[in-house]
Amino acid sequence: MAVTRLKPADPQIPDNIILSTVDAMLNYCRAHSFWPVTFGLACCAIEMMAAGGARYDIARFGYEVFRPSPRQADLMIVAGTVTRKMAPLVRRLYEQMPAPKWVIAMGSCAISGGPFVDSYNVVPGVDTIVPVDVYVPGCAPRPEALINGLLALKKKVINPKVALVK
Repeated sequence: MAVTRLKPADPQIPDNIILSTVDAMLNYCRAHSFWPVTFGLACCAIEMMAAGGARYDIARFGYEVFRPSPRQADLMIVAGTVTRKMAPLVRRLYEQMPAPKWVIAMGSCAISGGPFVDSYNVVPGVDTIVPVDVYVPGCAPRPEALINGLLALKKKVINPKVALVK
């Protein structure tokens, strides 16, 4: 976050005044309190639930509030295989989320269709349905990988001008 410290004109003014833009402050707050929607499609959802458990504890980063409704969430973690029958529902959930909203594609099935990519009923990547901000590769990715993806998204939200390599 870009913070500018100015020398006070009056020595009576305390030195703990920080000047910044409203957008920078809002992005800083948003990056430290993602509210993911509870949404798992396959095996990767088990690893996503494990990341919320006591061993990995994503609560220490402020991301523990899994919301039951997309209208209360700002992050969708697509964890697992997206089928053609499920694709319109994924799109609808994304559209119901309030802005600003972000998407993490978790696992090789969500990223590219995984081992089922040649199937007639599997979508070859969730990025064909909704815009994806961060990709977390693996089959199934470990909870540490999801935490790494959340931290990468945090950097992207704090400084939106920096493009991350997908």
